[in-house]
This record gives sequence, structure tokens and C-alpha cells, in this order.
Amino acid sequence: MELIEKALEFEHRKMKFPTTSDRILAAREAKDLILSLNEVYKENKEEEIMDIMKRLTAIKQRIERRLKGKPLTA
Repeated sequence: MELIEKALEFEHRKMKFPTTSDRILAAREAKDLILSLNEVYKENKEEEIMDIMKRLTAIKQRIERRLKGKPLTA
């Protein structure tokens, strides 16, 4: 499946985003991949697809955490 190959390629891509816009694009791409894989998972119920979605979600959360930055202390 082309979608699974795209997800695996995204997962193994170097996660170094020098600009904020790069991070935003990466988070959006991860979200799109996760939602697309979810549609496939609803039909097939394959554990491999669920594992890929979990790993992509973890990557997406790390990117979003970096986007939000560290909280300011008062």
C-alpha cells in the first residue's frame, strides 16, 4: 500500500525542522497520514496499521510540543 509506505518514509525521515513553518507543515502531514491510516484501519483492523498510527502520533506530539515552546515561569 502506498499510504503505509508514505507513513514509514515520514517516520524514518530526519526530524530536524529549522523553521516554524517547517514544523507546522510536518505536524499537518503527520495528522493527514494518521487520519488516512485510520480510515484504512477501520476496514482492515490490522495491528500493523495501529502500530504505525501510534508511532506517528508520538512524532506529531513531539513536533507540536516543540511548536508551543517552554512555558514561562513567573
